[in-house]
Amino acid sequence: MGMTMTQKILANHAGTDTVSAGQLILADLDLILGNDITSPVAIKEFAKLGTDRVFDKEKITMVMDHFAPNKDIKAAEQCSMCRSFCGEQSITHFYDVGEMGIEHALLPEKGLVTAGDLVIGADSHTCTYGALGAFSTGVGSTDMACGMAVGKSWFKVPSAIKVVLKGSLRKYVSGKDVILHLIGKTGVDGALYKSIEFTGEGLRSLTMADRLCIANMTVEAGAKNGIFEVDDITLEYIKFHGTKTPKIYKADDDAKYDEVIELDLSVIEPTVAFPHLPENARTFGDIGEVRIDQAVIGSCTNGRLEDLQTAAEILRGRKIAKGVRLIVIPATQQIYLDAMEQGLLRIFIEAGGIVSTPTCGPCLGGHMGILAEGERAITTTNRNFVGRMGHPKSEVYLASPATAAASALTGRITSPWEVMGI
Repeated sequence: MGMTMTQKILANHAGTDTVSAGQLILADLDLILGNDITSPVAIKEFAKLGTDRVFDKEKITMVMDHFAPNKDIKAAEQCSMCRSFCGEQSITHFYDVGEMGIEHALLPEKGLVTAGDLVIGADSHTCTYGALGAFSTGVGSTDMACGMAVGKSWFKVPSAIKVVLKGSLRKYVSGKDVILHLIGKTGVDGALYKSIEFTGEGLRSLTMADRLCIANMTVEAGAKNGIFEVDDITLEYIKFHGTKTPKIYKADDDAKYDEVIELDLSVIEPTVAFPHLPENARTFGDIGEVRIDQAVIGSCTNGRLEDLQTAAEILRGRKIAKGVRLIVIPATQQIYLDAMEQGLLRIFIEAGGIVSTPTCGPCLGGHMGILAEGERAITTTNRNFVGRMGHPKSEVYLASPATAAASALTGRITSPWEVMGI
């Protein structure tokens, strides 16, 4: 029996020729990630393991992005613990204020992940790096601690869902609309502990920003990981950003899949996930008058330069609606700098928005945009659970940067096609 892309990567890192779904393996790790929330727990657990040194200071990274710049005393103490540990251990890839970005945008930008890698991170959206043809998945802080100590981790080999893409995306339709559409089909548990593997001629229509967004949100369908077949677009990105040599794995023709889903990208429309689950996906034929108080454009899902360019194209020369707060968060310092040089920040500010330093901020209800009781936000973030961005009686609607920008202009959830006359 043949193997999927994920299964081949796991077999290689376990030092075996083949693996099968459900098998337990011990595999070597190429990179271990933690942030300012999850790393302190891992550091405490690491201290209990009887070793005083990490297995490889080059293969561990910590990014201070969730509550940084520090929002309160507790956040400051958490970051302080990470700084001390990384200093003591001489961790090469430690990213603090001034250097950091949102972790899942920063690591690909820095070239720390490449095709064929096996990556774990103490953050559920570590699955983002599947866009580069890597196996990457979120783990608990204890797993992170053990990984830092020995450079290995246990995995149960996942079965897979194959998603065959065809056609091309229309104007102002992006990877965010694709993944919301897919989660709307599968539900939030439709891919539970499975690998979602993307292939097909439709890949040509998806930029790396689209793919990173889609892979990021596969966990919202319950998936263990998402992964894209490596093509010329992937290799061009890796060549530009990469510091590591890629290893390409292609699924066998006789690989077994639990399900095969065909998606025609040309029929996907701007899509919004209503509260309180990402599976509550609707297109504008099913969306009535929904007033908003806040629009957020940013996060590890949609804070990349391409996302900001799209939002700026819609906002240019226009003003956001009275009473709406528009918060724009470039995902990394480099993206912030590029957006500044391209004049995008001026567009956001002249439209009536604000621009923040890179941070996860409002996505997890941390800071920089918390919602009050009864308030509604349309946001390019990845989760809309009860109380996700603030008060448990607030509402979060997930959408693309184009839809969020269009909605900020009208004060209600609005299709970018309406604003741009398409």
